[in-house]
Amino acid sequence: MILPLLLLAAVQSPAVQSPAVPPAGPPSTAEERSARCLDQATKNPAAAAEEAGRWHLAGGGFLAQQCLGVAYTNNEKWSAAAAEFESAARAAELAKDRRAALYWAQGGNAWLAAKEPGKARAALDAALAAGTLTGLQRGEAYLDRARTQVASKDLAGARSDLDQAVIDAATDPLAWLLSATLARRMDDLPRAKKDITEALRLSGDDASVQLEAGNIAALAGDEAGAKAAWNQAVAIAPQDEAGIAAKAALMQFAPPITP
Repeated sequence: MILPLLLLAAVQSPAVQSPAVPPAGPPSTAEERSARCLDQATKNPAAAAEEAGRWHLAGGGFLAQQCLGVAYTNNEKWSAAAAEFESAARAAELAKDRRAALYWAQGGNAWLAAKEPGKARAALDAALAAGTLTGLQRGEAYLDRARTQVASKDLAGARSDLDQAVIDAATDPLAWLLSATLARRMDDLPRAKKDITEALRLSGDDASVQLEAGNIAALAGDEAGAKAAWNQAVAIAPQDEAGIAAKAALMQFAPPITP
């Protein structure tokens, strides 16, 4: 299923609460301790937050701050997570560690979740300006920055960033979905059709993809295609936002009520 927000790297896994498991022994290096803390942040965010806090006070630096940010993310404490990621990014920059760009990108994503697109844009600008992100990580940063530009009604800027996102994050259906949606909003029907076809190929069982496929079909005058896609969205997720929107769209085809 496509999630409305995608975090990078270690933040992509959903939070799953589970009892803390005592470590087998002290990690031999900071990198190993980071790996274990990030794993715990996915399995037990509360315990990981405590561990990361202790580690940071003991001099854990940006690795401890990143783990704390991931733990907060998995507990949906978006503003707190963003602040930790940004602190980690600044510390990594001082240490001339190339992971600073990743931390800026994670911070930008968390600010988006906190509904702070201005702060998200600043963090994502810093992430992309570093020039060290590559592949999927860079694509996700462009994707998130496009979302901030849509929020500020800079559709041309969003278009440019999404063009890059679908290259670097070509396996991410959300990139194709948002690109198709933006193309529809900009009345570029050929591009909208092309990109929603790719989103359907990657994630046709997602209600939000089917909803947009119906929207694009409707814009093209394809009533049968619109009905089919919207019905699919309702069938997949009748109680979710996309399913409810599709059900509302289908009402226009309801037969008139006779007295």
